[in-house]
Amino acid sequence: MTVDEREKRALELFQQGYNCCQAVAMTFSDVLGMDPQQVARLASGFGGGMGRMREVCGTVSGMTMVAGALIPADNVSDKSAKTANYALVQDFADKFRTRNGSIICRELLGLSKPEGTPVPQDRTPEYYRKRPCGELCAIAAGIVARYMESQK
Repeated sequence: MTVDEREKRALELFQQGYNCCQAVAMTFSDVLGMDPQQVARLASGFGGGMGRMREVCGTVSGMTMVAGALIPADNVSDKSAKTANYALVQDFADKFRTRNGSIICRELLGLSKPEGTPVPQDRTPEYYRKRPCGELCAIAAGIVARYMESQK
């Protein structure tokens, strides 16, 4: 998939009703080596800045999940792998922050505090008009896809 195709796919998944983390991570289910529905299950709690607490943006969590497949750090004694993985996560986050001003969900949404409820909002046309989340999903997918292109 090209960078443009991955960006479009992440936006489409968000518009289908998946949360921001699911939309980004599912876009890279091939990289994760998992069925998209398995990815959706694993990523389900990261939407809304982790369970709608409005902390780290779910798109950044999605990029972080994919970073684990791109540069695995699954051997607990391999400090260099862990360092390389963390460096990639920080690079993804830095690129996202530079483009969007923050990696924090509530800041990206212009909220002074979380809404205080775990209940997600209905996905109405108004919801999609006022939220930057779909665009943020595409941006995050693009950051990861461009990194992958640079590694070819």
